[in-house]
Amino acid sequence: MAQQENQLDRERFCCSICLDPLKDPVTTGCGHSYCRSCINTHWDKGEEKGSYSCPQCRQTFTPRPVLGKNTMLADLVEELKKTGLQAAPADHCYAGPKDVACDVCTGRKLKALKSCLVCLAPYCEKHLQPHLQSGPFKKHKLVKPSEKLQENICSRHDEVMKMFCRTDQQCICYLCSVEEHKDHDTVSAAAERTERQRELGLRQTIQQRVQDTEKDVKLLQQEEKAINGSADKAVKDSEQIFTELIRLLKKRSSNVKQQIRTQQETEVRRVRELQERLEQEMTELKRKDHELKQLSDTEDHNQLLHNYPSLPPLRESTHSSSFRVRPLRNFEDVAAAVSQVRGRLQDILSEAETEILQIVSQVDVLLTQPETETRADFLKYSQEITLDRNTANKRLLLSEGNRKVTRMKIKQAYSGHPDRFTDGCQVLSRKSLTGRCYWEVEVGGAVRVAVTYKNINRAGGSECLFGNNDKSWSLYCLGNSYNFSYNNIKTPVSGPLSSRGGVYLDHSAGVLSFYSVSDTMTLLHRVQTTFTQPLYAGVWFHSGSTAEFCKL
Repeated sequence: MAQQENQLDRERFCCSICLDPLKDPVTTGCGHSYCRSCINTHWDKGEEKGSYSCPQCRQTFTPRPVLGKNTMLADLVEELKKTGLQAAPADHCYAGPKDVACDVCTGRKLKALKSCLVCLAPYCEKHLQPHLQSGPFKKHKLVKPSEKLQENICSRHDEVMKMFCRTDQQCICYLCSVEEHKDHDTVSAAAERTERQRELGLRQTIQQRVQDTEKDVKLLQQEEKAINGSADKAVKDSEQIFTELIRLLKKRSSNVKQQIRTQQETEVRRVRELQERLEQEMTELKRKDHELKQLSDTEDHNQLLHNYPSLPPLRESTHSSSFRVRPLRNFEDVAAAVSQVRGRLQDILSEAETEILQIVSQVDVLLTQPETETRADFLKYSQEITLDRNTANKRLLLSEGNRKVTRMKIKQAYSGHPDRFTDGCQVLSRKSLTGRCYWEVEVGGAVRVAVTYKNINRAGGSECLFGNNDKSWSLYCLGNSYNFSYNNIKTPVSGPLSSRGGVYLDHSAGVLSFYSVSDTMTLLHRVQTTFTQPLYAGVWFHSGSTAEFCKL
């Protein structure tokens, strides 16, 4: 009883707008009391309508009333605050604008705790008790409070819609099921819910897939960050190395320039010294010539004979018939030597750039790739192969734009090259193969179709042949059988014979597959390994054999 009285006190002295104890209480003309700020805020919102109403009884006032403080109520509130007046507890709060109100409460309604799908009404805790205590009501279905319960009523028959028409995909009442939906596929709403609830069981699978996908996305984000960080560091380090290389070249250029200038000064000094000696000798010779001329012009014989012995003897000439000035190309050999260095450096840089770009192209995120099954799938990765003439053995003739090879009896007039095979009738593709690649070869006779690292030996007897070392993998097509070779270990391979073979390479995944290609594709042999370098396509030939890399 004391608790009920305390609750009554709280409700009596609380503002029905903010639900807290009254602050600066005022009373409207209809007798209801509010906090001054609360009622003023409420009426400010209705200013545009030009009318002002009581939030509880809805009585309207025109014009807006002048509110006076309820002194007695204010004193009572202050006294009750001292004795423990508090705001209404949450479970007894009145229904607000966003709450579902109890359908039974009169006057100011409390928040609903549950809604009944049979009664189609929401109830507060007090008015819900019959549903919790009475036998007939216990059979009713209680759900979370909802204001949309009327949507469960058939607008035509005013009955609860407990049926579901699968034909029209809508909820119906029992009368609808025997009238306009008579020949339709109808079930109870509960049965349809059970069926759909089973479908909703897929949520667990979907949620698991979402979690797995989120993990994959997070992993890819981390991979993206790692790729960006690694690439930025590689760019920075490369720029630093190239800057150092440029500085080194500038230093070497400065040294060569200084050496040339020093040698220039030495040679010019020698030339000038010799020039001065020659000029002195020429001056002396002119003076001697002048004296001799004067003497020869003397008419007195005695005077001539008297002065002639007094003339100084002529010194040996610095000038010699063996003295020759070389053509003006003294330093041209230096420029030629520097030009040769430039050529060698260009070759080194070109080769290094190719290797660097190959390494860059090998950077690959190992994402899950769909399994390739049909020839159409393989053709998505088709690679046009052209052969490198500088690697071809001299008994191999290249034609058809360096795609076809024929073994000849007569050696071809190829120039010497360090990449050329000398001990095996073999040839390599011009470009390296990375990523996912597919190509086909039309063969005639005994041919080894292969892939290999570029640093395979070019000489060395049978050890340099494709498949006879740990740098190459080959399928030996004998015309009536197949053999796979790696590191000189031969494995017999069975499969349909065909003049056309297909090769599939997934460099990053370490997959190499050989196929027999006709109307269908048949896997002959598959390799799963780790490739540490870029690979090159290659072919080896027995006498009289041919091979042509097909245009796909």
